[in-house]
Amino acid sequence: MSESTSLTQQWLAEIQALKRQLAEQRVDLAAAWESAEKWRKLYNTEAEQRRTDAHLFQQTIASLKANIHKLQGIEAATLADGKAVEAIQAEITQIHTVEELQTKLIAAIKERDRLLQALKTEQESHAQTRKSLTTALGDAIDSLARERSAAEQDR
Repeated sequence: MSESTSLTQQWLAEIQALKRQLAEQRVDLAAAWESAEKWRKLYNTEAEQRRTDAHLFQQTIASLKANIHKLQGIEAATLADGKAVEAIQAEITQIHTVEELQTKLIAAIKERDRLLQALKTEQESHAQTRKSLTTALGDAIDSLARERSAAEQDR
């Protein structure tokens, strides 16, 4: 019996050891699940933030595209050439990032400013030409009036 008691004691000790290991494994499993849940929440939070950012960027891109249309004065009704509208739309669809859109917008604003300056210069030149022609016309009328006056006095 002593051998069977010893064997029983050994089995009981091994069962106790296995119970402890099982309890430790359960604690480790719970910790792993807790850690996994923490990482899952962090991932979901980050993913939601990325979706929100993407949505905001899409809104920004749409807004900047609208500004480009407005600044360039692009409206389908004002453009007589349908191919021009298609070309512009094709160019706009090639814009995929906010940075590209900002670059295009900056270029459009610079071109607008250059064109405004050229228009101002042209208007000033036109005003100067009109002034010069008006002066020349006035001088011609005065000269013609003097010649008529001199011709009448000679009669």
